[in-house]
Amino acid sequence: MDKYKIGPVPTPVDSVLTERFTTIEIATIGHFRHRGFVRSNLRPLAPVLGTLAGTAITVAIPGTDSTMLHHAMSVVRPGDVVVIDRLGDVRHACLGGGVAFAAKTAGAIAVVLDGPCTDPDEIVEVGLPVFCTGVSPITTRLNDLGGALNLPISCGGVPVIPGDLVLLDGCGILILPLDEAQEVLDEGAARQARANRNRARIAAGEKLGDLSGASRLVEHSLNIAE
Repeated sequence: MDKYKIGPVPTPVDSVLTERFTTIEIATIGHFRHRGFVRSNLRPLAPVLGTLAGTAITVAIPGTDSTMLHHAMSVVRPGDVVVIDRLGDVRHACLGGGVAFAAKTAGAIAVVLDGPCTDPDEIVEVGLPVFCTGVSPITTRLNDLGGALNLPISCGGVPVIPGDLVLLDGCGILILPLDEAQEVLDEGAARQARANRNRARIAAGEKLGDLSGASRLVEHSLNIAE
């Protein structure tokens, strides 16, 4: 049995679709959808401005070994998000300044890692958004233990298929199957537009409780109590 398993490089998500998703906050989607959100303990090393949207390139590597992650850098393209399944390891950092630089140079827009990274200052200097569980000084090696590239994985408690749409911002990470993306986009865009209109109305002097209906509910309850 081959210890290294490699699937086909996925078709990039349509750039028109990714561009439209960059106008929607992930928390806006969280108002109507609960599936696909990666665990909240995967946090960005540095503040992320706006929403990022890209194509999932999936990697799974065991314990102390990062051989397949290094190899994966050869297939990363502009607009990709490298999503890494550490197969339960929480001690060894597979991503540092060197790998982050390689990913950024290849065109990756972000890395999602369900384990720790190392060299956090170098990664921030590289300018590649990295979402991970924390930082560790203990690193992986090229131990030739095996791994998977562009096959289904699990990251942060969410299944990820190569080619899935990955959305990232300061609130978190959302994995979207492509066949669900348009429906989510339509609903998310409508809600985002409504939120933007409400901000403008509040800036003009209207009250949040009046806009949301909360004040009406409170007043109704008080009237009943009287």
